[in-house]
Amino acid sequence: MPGLRHVILLALLAGPFAPVFAQTAGERLAAAQREGAVVIYAVTDREIVQSVIDDFEARHPGVRVAYHDMQSNEAYRRIVEEAGSEAARAAPDGAEVADVVWSSAMDLQVKLVNDGYARPHRSTETAALPGWAVWKEEAFGTTYEPVVMAYDRDALAADEVPDSHAALIRLLAAQPERFTGRVATYDPERSGLGLLLLSQDAQANPTAFWQLAHRLGALGVRRYPTSAQMLDAIAAGEILLGYNLLGSYALERARRNPRIGIVWPRDYTLVLSRVALITRHGRHPEAARLWLDYLLSPQGQRMLAESAGLHAVREGVSRHAASDLRSQLGGAFRPIPIGTGLLAYLDQSKQQDFLRQWEAAMAP
Repeated sequence: MPGLRHVILLALLAGPFAPVFAQTAGERLAAAQREGAVVIYAVTDREIVQSVIDDFEARHPGVRVAYHDMQSNEAYRRIVEEAGSEAARAAPDGAEVADVVWSSAMDLQVKLVNDGYARPHRSTETAALPGWAVWKEEAFGTTYEPVVMAYDRDALAADEVPDSHAALIRLLAAQPERFTGRVATYDPERSGLGLLLLSQDAQANPTAFWQLAHRLGALGVRRYPTSAQMLDAIAAGEILLGYNLLGSYALERARRNPRIGIVWPRDYTLVLSRVALITRHGRHPEAARLWLDYLLSPQGQRMLAESAGLHAVREGVSRHAASDLRSQLGGAFRPIPIGTGLLAYLDQSKQQDFLRQWEAAMAP
């Protein structure tokens, strides 16, 4: 009679985890080395994660990271085009198509999974994630990031900085001359992440959100496709206050530039995750699995948290983890869960209705 350990091992080898768990680390690396590279489409500035890329390549010699930084809408569009294009599938071996998509536009990532563009992945690293961070064993949350307001410390005194959405509305209403043309937020028509954040705001507190939208429109809000561009404008003194910026970018910039101040709204602070998936049409599936498992491993999570300034989703690997963020935000902690609920505003009619209402609010 086999012992209990043998029974458990046989069960694992017979089950869905067998193809990954049965491989040794050396075998997995050798398979990825034969492919030679992993092509990543990412909605994360390369300079933010360069240390993560360097660490991965140092730990996995022979596997090159071909990293393409792009906006969320572009990443989504290119995946759909590549998967459906005979020309892309027949392209020479040297032509690059995505093996991994890594994006903060959580809704677009869920849509890619829902529409069949992702490849399932199971491993010891995915099994160690909290349940909220895995969807259909194809989409994986890799970080936890607050959504913040940023402002010009040289222009706004500490006692007038708004600490909630209601306070922001009051400030803008009280001083329209001061803030006209000098407030910024995402452009939801150019940025998938911007659409996600604004639609999540509309669900969190619709009355306050549409009051704020009309106030921003009356002030001629400046709309940008990225947080980095909003932060550049604040640092240059062109913008006094930016609404709904990625906290990871804002906090990193504030560390380097004391002119930039950060506010985590005390009524609620949205918290998103950068979601990674392996594409079904990628040419380097083994290297893609290696990259994803690295991001989710204790080492990768430490690098994301401590070198890239992104909160880890795995507990116990860094002081910058989800539990740390929860304790800082308390009752204001409002995470965006990964799942079908994110698809609501990607329905064409609902999205068009939302954007029409937004554009109406933007009209002077």
